[in-house]
Amino acid sequence: MDIILGPLITVVEIALDILKWMVIVQALMSWLIAFNVINTRNRVVYMIGDFLDRVTEPLLRPIRQVLPNFGGIDLSPVVLLLAIVFIQNVLARVAIRYIGF
Repeated sequence: MDIILGPLITVVEIALDILKWMVIVQALMSWLIAFNVINTRNRVVYMIGDFLDRVTEPLLRPIRQVLPNFGGIDLSPVVLLLAIVFIQNVLARVAIRYIGF
C-alpha cells in the first residue's frame, strides 16, 4: 500500500500546487485587465487568460453561487485557495500517519 499511496499523494500535492498558482495568476490577471494595465487585445494575454478561465472557472462557479454578493469584490479565489491548502494539509497528515514521510 505504501508503494502506491506515497507517489499518489505526491502527484496530488503537485497538482494542487499547480492549481493554487493558476488561481493566483488568474486573480492577478483579472485585476490587471480590470485596471487596464494589460489588454486582452494582445493575443498572448488573451490566450493565457482564456486558458486560466477555462481551468479555474469550473471550480470557482459553485463557490460564487454559495457566497453572498459583496458588490465588486470576488472572494471565491480566496475560498478556493483556502480549500486547496486544507486539502494539502490533510494529505500531508495522511502521508505522515500511514507512510511515514
